[in-house]
Amino acid sequence: MELAPPDFRRLGHILVDHIADFLETLPSRPVVPALSPADLHQRVGRTGLPAEGAPPDEILNRAARLLFEASVFNGHPRFMGYITSSAAPIGALAELLAAAVNPNCGGFALSPVATVIEEQTVAWIAELVGAAPGSSGLLVSGGNMANIVGFWAARAAKATWPMRTDGIGAASAPRMTAYCSAETHTWVQKAADLSGLGTDAVRWIPVDRDQRMRVDELRAQIAADRAAGLLPFLVVGTAGTVATGAVDPLEEIADVCEAEGLWFHVDGAYGAPAVLVAGAPRDLAAMRRADSIAVDPHKWLYAPLEAGCTLVRDASYLRGAFSYTPDYYHFHEGVVEPPPNYYEYGPQNSRGFRALKVWMGLQQVGRDGYARMIDEDMRLSRELFALARAHPEIEAVTQSLSIATFRYVPPGVDPESPASLEPLNRLNERVLERVQAGGTAFVSNAMLNGRFLLRSCIVNFRTDSSDLHLVIDAVVAAGRALSKS
Repeated sequence: MELAPPDFRRLGHILVDHIADFLETLPSRPVVPALSPADLHQRVGRTGLPAEGAPPDEILNRAARLLFEASVFNGHPRFMGYITSSAAPIGALAELLAAAVNPNCGGFALSPVATVIEEQTVAWIAELVGAAPGSSGLLVSGGNMANIVGFWAARAAKATWPMRTDGIGAASAPRMTAYCSAETHTWVQKAADLSGLGTDAVRWIPVDRDQRMRVDELRAQIAADRAAGLLPFLVVGTAGTVATGAVDPLEEIADVCEAEGLWFHVDGAYGAPAVLVAGAPRDLAAMRRADSIAVDPHKWLYAPLEAGCTLVRDASYLRGAFSYTPDYYHFHEGVVEPPPNYYEYGPQNSRGFRALKVWMGLQQVGRDGYARMIDEDMRLSRELFALARAHPEIEAVTQSLSIATFRYVPPGVDPESPASLEPLNRLNERVLERVQAGGTAFVSNAMLNGRFLLRSCIVNFRTDSSDLHLVIDAVVAAGRALSKS
């Protein structure tokens, strides 16, 4: 497996040249490859495990060719389908560096400088989003895990019995209940399921016309559950919903949590960094009151996948949920005031060095650079919404943060007529499929009040105004072709 330094240097130079050429030509490439699953299997091959090895330059060149020719490019300026950002090139170099040193970031003794870098990265993210002073946390794989870690910390902190030893099925254990809006991401179902509480423990609170949690309904549900002998423990406020980018009334939710003694968790996986931007929803400032926050650097901080972050007001909450110290762990010996041992902060023991790419990106552009890029993404989303609203064959529906929703409506069709609802839904489903397959642009969908909508989310430092016109053109061309067929 070893490569002599001259060979590694030669191969590295070749690969970096390939990547530089790829990034240079990315805007002119199709967003999506015109390849079927059968085509992909044929290209990758269906052979069994090779008995003999192959030259590394042959393997590397083939892998690069496969990825450059057969991938969906989320770094493309017209990839607007999901909340996966264009990845900072410095992050790619950071991944190479991290993999070369290969620290195990579970314990300080195994990763001394990597641990200190992760500690600083977490502190910088907390500062950036306005978390409570002194907040701590760790890097995880993404939004699901960042939120689930917060959920598990809340469960351990708010249980009224020794839950970690006796379990949720203990005779003295009341049923714990969690609260979130009807627009909350499905991570909360996974968290309730994996926590042993069951998905019926989640109370889905109705939303208002702006897709924000109704706090009056939250108060009423908490009161009803207490009266029934249940144990409310957690409220999730969302800072940027997946479908429309709505921000819940976080200040009011924080007031409820404070009055009721509940854990206040903010799912800011997407929208938390928007707090940097003047004119962003004022409720984002309420993250300073949260007990825990989920942030995804691989979303609006433009880090390569994977990079999520769980922030907590007090690190003891994470240790209270995850720490076990067997005799064969001697990570504290001989260290005065050691930095965190991250195996005590989350579910992983062996951990990769996710923090490096985030740390390097934060240094490259700084707070002001992120504020400008996020502001530009939001401005472009408003511009796209305006283009949709101005077009006679598109109905613009919502715009918040950097998400806009709209749908194609053929001439002569009344979008408000109940009779047109299902035909328009079916048409826009087909429009979505055609636009995605066409390769010019990649949007996704949202369901809102029974309407199937096209959805654009811009978290991309490569996107500019010219790309927006191409998105509108692709939607209209697909709509016209399909409405005539």
